[in-house]
Amino acid sequence: MATAAERTAMRRAITLAARGLGATSPNPVVGCVILDAAGEQAGEGFHQRAGGPHAEVHALRAAGERARGGTALVTLEPCNHTGRTGPCAQALVEAGVSRVVYAVSDPNPQATGGADTLRAAGVQVEQGVLADEAETGNTAWLTSVRLGRPYVLWKYAATLDGRIAAADATSRWITSPEARADVHRLRAEADAVVVGSGTARADDPQLGVRGVEGAVQPLRVVVDTGATAVRPGARVLDGSAPTLIAVADDAEAGHLPEDAVLRLPRAAAGPGLGIGALLAALHTRGVRSVLLEGGPTLAGAFVAAGAVDTVVGYLAPVLLGAGPAALADAGISTISQALRLDVTETVRIGPDLRITAVPVPARKGN
Repeated sequence: MATAAERTAMRRAITLAARGLGATSPNPVVGCVILDAAGEQAGEGFHQRAGGPHAEVHALRAAGERARGGTALVTLEPCNHTGRTGPCAQALVEAGVSRVVYAVSDPNPQATGGADTLRAAGVQVEQGVLADEAETGNTAWLTSVRLGRPYVLWKYAATLDGRIAAADATSRWITSPEARADVHRLRAEADAVVVGSGTARADDPQLGVRGVEGAVQPLRVVVDTGATAVRPGARVLDGSAPTLIAVADDAEAGHLPEDAVLRLPRAAAGPGLGIGALLAALHTRGVRSVLLEGGPTLAGAFVAAGAVDTVVGYLAPVLLGAGPAALADAGISTISQALRLDVTETVRIGPDLRITAVPVPARKGN
């Protein structure tokens, strides 16, 4: 059983792992803390960027010889394969650690098996310590591995009566500067930010991260089926971050930069592109987490496709009484078909309220 000191070290490792959000894909975020043979912290580290040293390597370098005979606390099972970096399980063996405690087993078939390698080398292994906390911190990557598509967080900002704009289409600004700054944090943690043609046409968004130190700019994606919303000179084409304009296979897109055009099949039913095809194309490009920012038509298509994993709503203490709602047609025609959500967090952001919720798993037989 993990000691109190080991559980404290694991919490520290979970905190460290979060520093890598938005910078490690297609790899997970991982944190590691090394305790020496006396149980004192000797080193720590986290996976900082894709292609760079993994968390265990950073922590072992910091610990030096104090790692020998010590314990490694890792948020994810140490990897067992050689990619752009070597296997972490072997690095821990060579460093002479006597015990490894990890939170979550690695579901990636290419990397799993690190625990078996450690045990075969005589290292004591314990798993499952603070697993729920570690899984929450790595939910985007774990979801992408388990489902074979990027994790999708749908964010919207609305009034208390659910309007995202007034009847005359004005929408700046419903929420406060504090809430808008918080959205930039979400962008910084995502691999890609996705909007639809309506948002591109109405707002000409730039979609970059501002005000977050050290942030890696996410891939900017505009779903513009007919290739009519994004025109030359659009802010999303400013070159400050990579951009994809997703258009239909048969759309005329000669006015767009060729390397920015992503051609996809149209949806089998209804307007727009196939959401599954879009997510598959992004996954192939190493995208493991998507921040879906709008608008209501695109959000409805994602919900209808069962492709929303988390909802974050910023609600402002404002009433409009008319104007577009946050969610358009999602293929739900009766209350029994409603997508039920479990609220996991409510936080005041300035004068606004941020609500985070996840879909409730459907009961078997329903």
